[in-house]
Amino acid sequence: MSAATRESAPRPTTLGALRARGHAHRTVRAEIRENLLERMRAGVDRFPGIVGFDSTVLPHLERALIAGHDVVLLGERGQGKTRLIRTIAGLLDEWSPVVAGCPINDSPHAPVCARCRGMAAELGDDLPVAWRHRDERYGEKLATPDTSVGDLIGDVDPVRLAEGRSLGDPETVHYGLIPRANRGVFCVNELPDLAARIQVALLNVLEERDVQIRGYTLRLPLDVLVVASANPEDYTNRGRIITPLKDRFGAEIRTHYPLSLDDEVGLLLQEADLPSRGPAVPRHLVEIVARFTRLVRASSAVDARSGVSARFAIAAVETVAASAARRAALWGEEPAMARVCDLAPVVETLRGKVEFEVGEEGRESEVLTHLLRRATAETFRHVLGGVDLGPLLERFAEGGTVESGESVTAAELLRRVGPLPGLAELVARVAPEDEGPGETPGYAAAALEFALEGLYLNRRLSKDDLADRSVYRF
Repeated sequence: MSAATRESAPRPTTLGALRARGHAHRTVRAEIRENLLERMRAGVDRFPGIVGFDSTVLPHLERALIAGHDVVLLGERGQGKTRLIRTIAGLLDEWSPVVAGCPINDSPHAPVCARCRGMAAELGDDLPVAWRHRDERYGEKLATPDTSVGDLIGDVDPVRLAEGRSLGDPETVHYGLIPRANRGVFCVNELPDLAARIQVALLNVLEERDVQIRGYTLRLPLDVLVVASANPEDYTNRGRIITPLKDRFGAEIRTHYPLSLDDEVGLLLQEADLPSRGPAVPRHLVEIVARFTRLVRASSAVDARSGVSARFAIAAVETVAASAARRAALWGEEPAMARVCDLAPVVETLRGKVEFEVGEEGRESEVLTHLLRRATAETFRHVLGGVDLGPLLERFAEGGTVESGESVTAAELLRRVGPLPGLAELVARVAPEDEGPGETPGYAAAALEFALEGLYLNRRLSKDDLADRSVYRF
């Protein structure tokens, strides 16, 4: 959020000025409901950056938010649960008034903590008001087995007791994360990892909106939307969501990995952190990674219950780009352009991110290599299907060979292949529309190497893999 945007916050600094402006108090659920419906009427993106959930997950989430329900999202790792939860905070009002200095962000119109009620009774319309941006109204906690009630709910502050306050004085309480998220959205990631007794402490927050600390109850009607994430319980060995707590969530929504290849590719193009100045990763390589990821998820050698995270595919694309940058630095290739040879390092680099079935021990690299070749062959048929590769095959008719690989630059690969009829059509299939083969030798080399690998995988050519290069021959 830029400083200019934050400086545009409303200026009333007292309750009287706030009322004079006509500001009306709304609960968090009312804010989200009304802002969501307004965006729906206007056709505005309600959950920016979320790919592949438009017709499945998002309609269920929208219904839950309109109903004012607390929500738990169930899904395997890397399905975008946390990313989706964070977008909910974007449905809050951009700026919200609070009682200045209140640890639980009380509304000036209806304060609930003892301190703010006392100030409101004493000061009336002079009650000081501060403003919070919606980015500050989102709280998040990754649940771990050692998370305590004090972390989430709060605990007695021994310093305040030492100052002479009594144990029953609300002023002795140091509030936890959930009360401090009052009038906002709070996310508990991996909810089953919380110990059962800690989950019990959440019951009153979700049902009665009470905060219970050290044997006495503070009647704090918290105004907070609680959203949790969890892996499906049949996979979570660390714990479960206890039944009474599960019952308190108004909606349980299942997430999923991208259903279509286009969504998978779109997600990778959106999320991969690639340097703005290169190296470039052509779309056909991104498609190979997307197909590879989907094949790994579907493989009988992989533990289906653990899932294959979208982070696996994102890291794969970033590894491909890094491999191209390394080749460019070592061999003086500028600008750097990723090619098929940059896919091979993905297997060894990322195999630790996949959980295999017990019987596959020792075969992990073999399985992933086979699936990567399948993905490359499928992408070859999709991208270069129908292209006449006869002129390229003729280069091998008299026993010729072509070397390629990570130690062969784009210029050297093009020189070894020589003039090739139909090269323009090859490049047109893999290069952006605004870049032609004459201006982009990198794309020409990427297209050639892709064609060579596709012919090999379809048994039209043979290939010898050496230390840092591959030799294609009949």
